[in-house]
Amino acid sequence: MAKHDLTPEQLVHYEVNGWLLLDGLLEKSQQELQNIVSTVASWGDDGAWLNHYEMTDFGKKLARTENFTPYSSDMRSLLREGAISDVASQLLGEEALLYKEKINYKLVGGAGFAPHQDKPAYPFVDQVLSVMVAIDDATIENGCLYVVSGRHQVLLDQDERGCLAAHVVKELDWQPMELRAGATLFFHALTPHRSGPNNSKRDRRALYPTYNGVSEGDLREAYYAAKGEAFSAVSSDDRVRLSLIGDFEGRAV
Repeated sequence: MAKHDLTPEQLVHYEVNGWLLLDGLLEKSQQELQNIVSTVASWGDDGAWLNHYEMTDFGKKLARTENFTPYSSDMRSLLREGAISDVASQLLGEEALLYKEKINYKLVGGAGFAPHQDKPAYPFVDQVLSVMVAIDDATIENGCLYVVSGRHQVLLDQDERGCLAAHVVKELDWQPMELRAGATLFFHALTPHRSGPNNSKRDRRALYPTYNGVSEGDLREAYYAAKGEAFSAVSSDDRVRLSLIGDFEGRAV
């Protein structure tokens, strides 16, 4: 039996809505989570992990760090061995493997993300589960996630950036997910979601591990190799490239 068994009601909620919010899942305190993320943010640009920056009205800011679990025992324990991967396994219906991981910092003045589904940004894999761990309180003012319930069955019409087409965005019912620090949101890779900029006076960090089922294999190295190849191409876009789709609204440095 799993250490953190979901109830039948929670499983049905995820199946019907495409997302599941759990509070009190993690054994680490809010301060411990914030310390782990702050440590990763302090590493600088001299390692094999990936840092991405954006230009804000307050200057250059760190927008995202990814590919950090090989270099942080705390992150490996949190994302590979604990409650998060355990719940992910139950929602995927098989053992969950870490497909990728990132921290979206959304520091004061940081940009948001256009409406999109995650699946187009995830090559090599069919069934994918996205997870958000709120490191700081997420509010409407500081750019919390908005999700759409019950629209995770198919890939919806996209624009040239790989985001949701404008006519699709207008017809969807967007629900703000204001989370307390430490809360964990699990959502299907086809669940439409978006977020606004951080217009508050406090940083709003979030940890995003992504999982696939063991039957599809360990695809983490293949994902980062594909991303590295794609990012090596020169882009004339004035947006920051964070993903294999153009969902991030931030300005290039």
